[in-house]
Amino acid sequence: AQEASRWREAHPMLSPWRVIGLQVAAGLALAAVLGLIVGKVSIAWSAGYGALAVAIPAALFARGLAGRRAVPVNVVTLATRFVLWEMIKIALTLAMLMAAPKLVRGLSWPALLAGLAVALLVYWVALLVKPARRPKSDNDSID
Repeated sequence: AQEASRWREAHPMLSPWRVIGLQVAAGLALAAVLGLIVGKVSIAWSAGYGALAVAIPAALFARGLAGRRAVPVNVVTLATRFVLWEMIKIALTLAMLMAAPKLVRGLSWPALLAGLAVALLVYWVALLVKPARRPKSDNDSID
C-alpha cells in the first residue's frame, strides 16, 4: 500500500475535467482569433461549435464513467461501462455535427472542422504534459 501511494504521488492523474476545460478554452480562443481575422461572426460560431462537438460529449463521457464510484465493480463491468459511454460519446458527437447546419447560421464547415481538430488536439497535449507533483507535507512522510 505504501509503494502504491508513493507511485501515485510520483505519477498524479490528470483530471478529465481539466482537459475538457482546456478543450473549451482552446475552442473559444480559436473562435475569437478566426472571428477577428476573418471578421465574420458565423466563422467564429462555426469554430466554437466544432470545439463544443468534442467537449460536450467528452464531459458526458467523463460524468458517466465517474458515476457510481462507491459500487464495487469487476473488470468486465468497467470495460462494458467504458465501451457504452464511448459509444454514447461518438453518437452525440455525430448528432451534433449533423445538427450543425440547422443550429449555426451561416455555417462554415472548414471553421467547424478547425474547431473540432483543435479540441481533439488537446487530448494529445494533455498526454504530453505531466501534471505537477503535489508538494510533500510533514504528514505525508512514510517510515
